[in-house]
Amino acid sequence: MERKHRLKRASDFKRVRAEGKSLGHPLMALVFAPNGLPYSRVAVVAGRNVGKAVRRNRAKRRLRACVEQLFPYLQSGWDVVVYARPGVVEAPFSVLLEIMSHLLRRSGLWQPLSMQDHVESNHERLPE
Repeated sequence: MERKHRLKRASDFKRVRAEGKSLGHPLMALVFAPNGLPYSRVAVVAGRNVGKAVRRNRAKRRLRACVEQLFPYLQSGWDVVVYARPGVVEAPFSVLLEIMSHLLRRSGLWQPLSMQDHVESNHERLPE
């Protein structure tokens, strides 16, 4: 994911947490707030309740992979923080994708791709 699409500053995290809305599932939680920018930014967080460092890192890698696949469907102009919860490491990847897409739909941040956008997003992934 491009650097500009990453949410990194502590002040941004605090703003999203304070002003944003949240949706939850037993495996992950989503907190989102408008950012006033022409693009969206995403962060993935795994606290100590997920486990020790190895489990937290694995949880973040898995959720980042979900975000990368679903990012083209995310509306522009939002900051999103994805919080890992215990059990995310054991869950099948397909289930994580399904849960995240469900949460994005419930939040209203899901934007179906037009056929042109779909062709362009797939074209970017192909090696030249």
